[in-house]
Amino acid sequence: MRAEKRTKTKKKRKGLRIFLWIVLGIFLVLGGIVGYAVYQTKSTMDTIYEPVAGKTAKPVDLDGNNPFSVLILGIDQREGDVGRSDTTMVATVNGTTNKAQMLSIPRDTRAEIIGHNSTNKINAAYAYGGVKMAEDTVTNFLNGIPINYYIKINMEGLKDLVDAVGGVEVYNDMDISLKDKEFKKGNVTLNGTDALAYVRIRKTDARGDFGRQMRQQEVIQAVVEKVATTQTLWNFDEILSAVGKNMQTDLTMTDITRIAKNYISARNNVENMTVAGDGGKSDGIWYYNVSDAERQKLHDSLAKNLELE
Repeated sequence: MRAEKRTKTKKKRKGLRIFLWIVLGIFLVLGGIVGYAVYQTKSTMDTIYEPVAGKTAKPVDLDGNNPFSVLILGIDQREGDVGRSDTTMVATVNGTTNKAQMLSIPRDTRAEIIGHNSTNKINAAYAYGGVKMAEDTVTNFLNGIPINYYIKINMEGLKDLVDAVGGVEVYNDMDISLKDKEFKKGNVTLNGTDALAYVRIRKTDARGDFGRQMRQQEVIQAVVEKVATTQTLWNFDEILSAVGKNMQTDLTMTDITRIAKNYISARNNVENMTVAGDGGKSDGIWYYNVSDAERQKLHDSLAKNLELE
């Protein structure tokens, strides 16, 4: 029974993985809650809209004919700390072929930090130069893949969001723990505090960052599924408040509406991509090392979906 439950959970997770993070914004529009809710959503979008000065890649006409890319950053930001990108993902969406890709880049990936004249873990780019440096660094790592848009979510704010939807349930595939928090294998119900601990676990998971990325995706998907139901109508203000305090993007309300209208079918055809590499130390620091051949392979796959020459 547990194996069957795990299989079903994986299938559900794959079906929605196109937007994982971006869907938080999109489903606020698509959730079937109109009128007052749309007005409130627009107010929230006005709050979280934050363009990137000097952005390299240009936005695209989101009419369904033009593919686009999104950099998704989950920022581990504590009080008094700028934070690093705990999660770095690149999504590409093609409205003509109705295909999407979701690439997760491990936080310890060794990369040239563009604009800082250094080589470091890729998650340091945000700490050094914010979204702009993170975008430029990821573009360089992927041999020129442009980043049309970004979405940044403060991982600390995940607690508020989970509490706003009344908690979530996920399937945990192994016994893991973080300090005094223990999570047994099986279905787990999480409040906001537990969810934050759950997505931060790394040391007690043999998969390291890969296991943590999976748990982050599971929790976000569970939140999305609740947001997308009418059951959340009564605490809609609380949900929007959680999003407004903890999210920034250069997607406008109009952009998100167009994505929802013209690209939503791509969620049924998702290619989940990982970065192949090897771990090792350099000058006493542990890195995830990725070969030039692997970087070119990732570039070629993303460029094809973006219809780049």
